[in-house]
Amino acid sequence: MWAELLPVGRSAASGGYRRHAWNSADAECREWFREQATSRGLAYELDRNGNQWAWLGDPEAGDAVVTGSHLDSVPDGGAYDGPLGVVSSFAALDELRSRGAEFRRPLAIVNFGDEEGARFGVACIGSRLSAGVLSREQAFELRDARGTRLPDAMEQAGYDPAAIGADAERLGRVGAFVELHVEQGRYLTEDQPVGVAGAIWPHGRWRFDFHGEANHAGTTRIEDRRDPMLSYASTVLAARERARSAGALATFGKVAIEPNGTNAIASLVRGWLDSRAADEATLQRVVEEIRAAAAEHGLRDGVRVELTRESFTPVVEFDQALRDRLAGTLGGVPVLPTGAGHDAGILASAVPTAMLFVRNPTGVSHSPSEHAEEADCLAGVAALAHVLEDLACR
Repeated sequence: MWAELLPVGRSAASGGYRRHAWNSADAECREWFREQATSRGLAYELDRNGNQWAWLGDPEAGDAVVTGSHLDSVPDGGAYDGPLGVVSSFAALDELRSRGAEFRRPLAIVNFGDEEGARFGVACIGSRLSAGVLSREQAFELRDARGTRLPDAMEQAGYDPAAIGADAERLGRVGAFVELHVEQGRYLTEDQPVGVAGAIWPHGRWRFDFHGEANHAGTTRIEDRRDPMLSYASTVLAARERARSAGALATFGKVAIEPNGTNAIASLVRGWLDSRAADEATLQRVVEEIRAAAAEHGLRDGVRVELTRESFTPVVEFDQALRDRLAGTLGGVPVLPTGAGHDAGILASAVPTAMLFVRNPTGVSHSPSEHAEEADCLAGVAALAHVLEDLACR
């Protein structure tokens, strides 16, 4: 399975992946998932939001145990973030079947669409829509960098966007969701290849628009310039300092410039901030301090600054009973915090959720260098199979 997925959407230039929502690489991944489901005799379903499901047992029975993750990537992302969870889910099911496990609850494997938000700027779109966290109206307003609306992208890929929206009936059938994921950061030690997630830090994305005045780079005096690039650059530095002093995280990882000419002063610089912290009060304070710094620099440079919050996820405490059950089933493995968002975090408001992490020796993620050793991946499969057996077979 891993070998089949590795070449899909991989850039020859960077070695990273470009599996973005509703593009051709995403379509290949979706077809791979469908084939994995049908080859195992599982009932394949595509829900109203484009999420894929593979069912063992009656999907209508309720109290199902669900596992899985996502197959899309950030721009030039790594091979493990998302796909490791989906591949491990099918492998864990194979392991249980080979042992003759008898399932007492329905089991499903899911591939949630557009988890990374690389194309439309909002993370976890598939699970957000299903949980009602993102409304149909909001989704219809989302556009990619080329101006393509999300429903149009779905339609171009052969899906009907008319039905997207909250899916309480489907989530009502789920008794527990367990997502396996490669570790992001380095918490697991040499003798601990697998851990359990405790909570997800609150996090969000904010767009800063710096409006200046386009002009000639070679003829405009320094004192006559209204250069938004200066305000943006100063804000990036301020974000780093505000986050560092608060023990938080703040990253400007995406920028768009108009008119984007080498010999032109920009008229607009648009930068996207990703910020995360251990608690919501700290996160709000850090973002407010960054906004204030941006306004101050804009005033200095004759630049107008606008701030738009594009997404926000509050702190997620995973279901304590389920989390403790997983940790106990696996012999008391470490319980880890995480600053990254996941579909499991979005669904936590609707169903009991938990996560398993597989050790990442470098801690690098969202990069072609992202890696997990094969032995650790197999330990993750064994741990997931053990958990699923405990939840679905006893």
